[in-house]
Amino acid sequence: MMTDNQILDRAAKILEGRMRTAEAINSPKAVQDFLKIKLHDMPFEVFSIVYLDAQRRLIEYEQLFRGTLTQTSVYPREVVKQALKYNAAAVILAHNHPSGVCEPSRADELLTQALKAALDLVDIKVLDHIVIAGNVAWSFAERGRL
Repeated sequence: MMTDNQILDRAAKILEGRMRTAEAINSPKAVQDFLKIKLHDMPFEVFSIVYLDAQRRLIEYEQLFRGTLTQTSVYPREVVKQALKYNAAAVILAHNHPSGVCEPSRADELLTQALKAALDLVDIKVLDHIVIAGNVAWSFAERGRL
């Protein structure tokens, strides 16, 4: 019998496979479901990036920064460097809130704008920034905050 972690790992692999097609990335729910599986039970903040090619297919998912219970230091220079390394045309930013409160903070909003500006300089589009708290996702794009 499979454990809960094994089931979640298998589900994440299935969703990741689907995200390698353009149709899946065009579905915000598919991306959010994938990120919920990856980030829902982390006891500390993690900042992740979904790197996409020009057809909006998944190139790579990476947990780029790890923080504490309440914050993560994110460095725009490193984000740009990694996006260029993967030759990404677009990215989806994501991080979790272990507190269970999904609403982004003012710092989250400022970080999103700073990363968007930095990535714009190298023609990489930020499609969304998704905050995960438990089994809930909060999308900057869906709320018109990008």
